[in-house]
Amino acid sequence: MDTSNLTSLPEDTLEDNEQRAPQQPRPLSAFDSRPDRPPTQTSSQKYSALDWKGFFDQEEDIRIPDSDDVFHVYTAGTEGPVVFCLHGGGYSGLSFALSASKIKEKARVVAMDLRGHGKSTTENENDLSVETMCNDVLAVVKAIYGDSPPAIVLVGHSMGGSVAVHIAAKRALSSLAGLVVVDVVEGTALASLIHMQKILSSRVHHFSSIEKAIEWSVRGGSLRNIESARVSVPTTLKYDDSKKCYIYRARLEETEQYWKSWYEGLSEKFLSCPVPKLLLLAGTDRLDRKMYPMNSRH
Repeated sequence: MDTSNLTSLPEDTLEDNEQRAPQQPRPLSAFDSRPDRPPTQTSSQKYSALDWKGFFDQEEDIRIPDSDDVFHVYTAGTEGPVVFCLHGGGYSGLSFALSASKIKEKARVVAMDLRGHGKSTTENENDLSVETMCNDVLAVVKAIYGDSPPAIVLVGHSMGGSVAVHIAAKRALSSLAGLVVVDVVEGTALASLIHMQKILSSRVHHFSSIEKAIEWSVRGGSLRNIESARVSVPTTLKYDDSKKCYIYRARLEETEQYWKSWYEGLSEKFLSCPVPKLLLLAGTDRLDRKMYPMNSRH
């Protein structure tokens, strides 16, 4: 075959080959490289405070007419019934932060700092009688909604659960549509009161920083969820200028005279509430005997 008239083709350079058809890299094996270790968080980063704005939409102070009482509330959501949240002793409205971030998709949420707690300020911070706290809640509801409040579901944890039950049992809230009580039963609560002062005195009372307080609350077991602790613990503290440290905002050890009244007769009152109700407990082993007929009917 005569090839004299055929011109030779120029040799491809490496650059030309890469431009025309880049070579596909060989698939990596799981053993080809070691994955990077995630960055280690310092203690201050892991337990740093979180802003309430990541969970609620607004915060505001509710001033009660004809008094010097100002109650701090956090709100979220724009439509639907109002889920009105009452925290336990020593905590604050931000205890419901994680719940509010979910509930607000279907309903409105109001979480209140009760008397002597959080950012609320009152004439008598230590008056934690159940009657006074019930009146506080009703006054806040009226200040926000006037004489025609929307449908309200009361949700209360521990001490706040007692307040919610008393309000519902007295039929003091005309628009009450439901009641949710978390982690409080009369018998168990009354039996634990004899240990309460010892529990309070055994706590760490002074913290060099908010991060240390958050860390202690998680490591000590009072809170299990780190995210919840990071958003809720800061408002349970106040800075003591004389001691140059953070201390607890609520002085629960000075309110012992009211503890028994929170829980006496609570089971009967709960059962008498004329609205749909839900009791949330970790287990039924300590459920009051009065509760068992309700269990069998529902």
